[in-house]
Amino acid sequence: MKDGHKDISLGGDTFEHKQGNRGVIFVMTGASGVGKDSIRRVAMPQLGSIFFSVSATTRKRRAGEVHGSNYLFVDKDEFERMLAADELLEHADYVGDSYGTPLAPVMEAVAKGRDVLLELELVGARQARERIPEAVMIFIAPPSLSELERRLRGRGTDSEEKIQKRLARAREEIASMREFDYVVVNDDLQRAVVLFTSIIAAERARAARISDEAIVAFLRE
Repeated sequence: MKDGHKDISLGGDTFEHKQGNRGVIFVMTGASGVGKDSIRRVAMPQLGSIFFSVSATTRKRRAGEVHGSNYLFVDKDEFERMLAADELLEHADYVGDSYGTPLAPVMEAVAKGRDVLLELELVGARQARERIPEAVMIFIAPPSLSELERRLRGRGTDSEEKIQKRLARAREEIASMREFDYVVVNDDLQRAVVLFTSIIAAERARAARISDEAIVAFLRE
């Protein structure tokens, strides 16, 4: 148990696929406004049955956002209850709002052999790697800080104070990119999607992920 949380392992029967294949957890992180959502939306149809874990947040819903699709929008009391009950894989505060990944849907997906994609803030990504060391970490970077600022202002959803907080956090996040397994620079959306999906394809093809049962099946056929 770490910091009051139960340790999580992807090995063993709990997470075993019916045919012996284990699901892979992919964690994508990047500064606010870098284009994580855009990359994910374009990439998801190319990634087969991958399960996208919807985060819970206390942030107010923006125009066009759908509860249960973009986020699970909860109040602070409900978020604190989930946290106290160890129902969150990770959690973090970001410019005044709380975010967290419900643990049960992730465990259920991997138990069925499905890969899982988590879209997390830096603090949450670090927690996820601590609890699941085998998770594949992907950092989405902007081409430059000035371009990131342009995108943040172009959204028209944040006050000047919040934009400055996001930029300050972005500097910290960009400085941490070598903690991750891969870096995707989102200077062009289509190029970024190709690289992102290629990383996932390569990780799925790792020989170390082939189960004993799969090898037996190859030999039998």
